[in-house]
Amino acid sequence: MNINKTTFFLLSLLFTVQAVFAQNYDESKVGSYQLPELLVTESGETISTTEQWEKIRRPEILKLFEDNVYGQVPKDFDDIQFEITKHDKKAMGGKTTLKEVAVTVTRNQKSVTMNLIVFTPNKAKKPVPMFLVINHRGLKTMDVTRQNKDGFWSAEEVIDAGYGISGFDVIDVSPDDKVKFKNGILEQLYPEQLQMENGMRGLGAWGWGASRAIDYFENDKSVDATKIISVGHSRGGKSSLWFGAQDKRVAITISNESGNSGAALSRRIFGETVERITKNFPYWFCPNYQKFAGKEDELPVDQHMLLALIAPRAVYVASAAEDLWADPKGQYLALTEAQPAFSLYGIKNCLPTEMPAVNQQVICPHMSFHNREGKHNMTPYDWQQFIQFANKYFSVL
Repeated sequence: MNINKTTFFLLSLLFTVQAVFAQNYDESKVGSYQLPELLVTESGETISTTEQWEKIRRPEILKLFEDNVYGQVPKDFDDIQFEITKHDKKAMGGKTTLKEVAVTVTRNQKSVTMNLIVFTPNKAKKPVPMFLVINHRGLKTMDVTRQNKDGFWSAEEVIDAGYGISGFDVIDVSPDDKVKFKNGILEQLYPEQLQMENGMRGLGAWGWGASRAIDYFENDKSVDATKIISVGHSRGGKSSLWFGAQDKRVAITISNESGNSGAALSRRIFGETVERITKNFPYWFCPNYQKFAGKEDELPVDQHMLLALIAPRAVYVASAAEDLWADPKGQYLALTEAQPAFSLYGIKNCLPTEMPAVNQQVICPHMSFHNREGKHNMTPYDWQQFIQFANKYFSVL
C-alpha cells in the first residue's frame, strides 16, 4: 500500500495524540505501589539520627540519583572569573541596581562563559536574599530593559518585597535541545561525562550553572549569599530540585510544576511517566535512566527521596490544578513522604494528610505547598506565594 507524505504525517500525528491521551489522568486507576524506604539503608540499617542521615543514608541516596537518574555533577575546574559587563544603578525607574555578570569558568585550558542577570533593590540597607531562576524560556523573559514584563519572572514584585532577583539562560551552559545540549560545558569542560552511563546531562548542567552563580554571589557585597532561593519551573523545576539537593548553599529550593522526575512520585504512573520523559527528553538525564522506562517499580529511588535530600533546609513545591501532566497530587504526596528526613532535625511534621484545596497555601516549618488554579506556567500568583514563604522562613532563622 502506498502512503503519501501528507497521509503519513497525519497518521503519525494521530498516533502521537493517542499516545498522549493514553496517559493516565484518572486517580481511580492509580494502582498500589511501594516506595523505597527513606530511612533504611541499602544494607538494611534503620536511620534514626541526623549523624546517621548525614554520614550514611544521605550520601547513599545522592549517589543513587547520580547513577540512575540525573548523572553525576563534577565539581572541579581550574579557574573562575567574574566580569561585570553592565552596571546600572538606576534600573527599573531608579528602584534597583542592575548588574550583568560574565561568569567564565576554565578547565583544561578551555573556557565557557555564562551570563548572569542580577537586580538588587536600592532601598536595601544590608545584603539581600536572592531569588535565582534557572531560566529555559530565553533572555526576553528576563528583559533587563523591563519593556517586556513577563509574569514568569516577576522582577518588580520581588524587588518591591525587598529581595534580589537573578537568572541565567540555560543555553549558556547546555542548550535545551536533543542535539545541541552538548554545546557548552559538556563538550568544552567535561567531555568525559558524555562517555559515562551515569554522566552529567542537561538538568545537571543547568544546576552546575546555578552553583557558579552562587560562587559569584559570595563575592557580591549587595547579596546575602546565605539566603539563596533557587527557582525553576517545569524542566527548570526538576533542575532546581537536583541543584538544591546537592548544593547546601541553597537556603530555599522552589520547584514549580516540575512533575515527573521532579517533585512527583514516579511510581504513581499518573500523567507523564519515566517512559514518556526519557523518550522525549533523553538528554536531560543520564543514559542509565532509560533502563527504568515502564519499570518504575525497579527504580532504587523515588522523588520523595530527592526532596528529603534538601533537609534541613527549606523546600517549596508548587502545582497547578489543570496541569495533570505534572501530577499535582503526586507532587504533594512526595513532599509529605519526605517529612521523616526533616523530622530527624526536630522539624515538625505538619502537612495535612489530604492535599490542600486549590489556591490554598500550606506553610510548615521548612516546607510549603500550593496548587493554584490554572495551567502549566509560573505566574505572579506563584511568586506571591514564594515571597510569603521566604518572608516567614527567613524571619525565624
